[in-house]
Amino acid sequence: MSSKVIDCIVSRKLPRQGRSKTLVAAILEAAIHVLADGGIRGFTTARVAEKAGISVGSLYQYFPNKAAILFQLQVNEWRKTQQLIETILDDVTKPPREKLETAIRSFIQSECDESNIRKALGDASPFYRNTPEFAVAKSDTKINLVQFISEFLPDASAETLVFVEDLLLRVVTSFGKQFSEESKTDADIKRYSAALANMLAMQIETYK
Repeated sequence: MSSKVIDCIVSRKLPRQGRSKTLVAAILEAAIHVLADGGIRGFTTARVAEKAGISVGSLYQYFPNKAAILFQLQVNEWRKTQQLIETILDDVTKPPREKLETAIRSFIQSECDESNIRKALGDASPFYRNTPEFAVAKSDTKINLVQFISEFLPDASAETLVFVEDLLLRVVTSFGKQFSEESKTDADIKRYSAALANMLAMQIETYK
């Protein structure tokens, strides 16, 4: 893969007017369909432009190559997940165990609902994962669990909170990825999510 493709993954210009934002949204929506239909092997800027109903030249005004489109899709996916989970965990009206189960169930449901596109984005990651932009975006969209974990462990040290945060993220994301690769019913998702949340809550409480 050429260094030119890897090094140029940022959008050429940010959409500021309503029409430009609509066009970029249409490009990204088209890209999702192209990626879901043909995977990374069938993903080209020409096919994305055709699906969006625009010229390749119009697409290039915002995205210099397919790596830039794929990168933006991945960042959007990370942001969506971050907002979903943090909104649930920031709810001060719910007890921590209930929030943990809701967050895990919502995450796993999301993984299952979008397993095809997530797999395709995973296959596309070599196009951008070694870039500085990837590292920055990954850091910016990391789900912050420290405040939530402190509800379980109000007297825990900062080191313990960071450790438990890392443990939760690793376990839940790994489980969600593997679980979504199999055909599961809504009842399966609810059952496994409750069991995983209960297991993790019990583990967290051992650090009191």
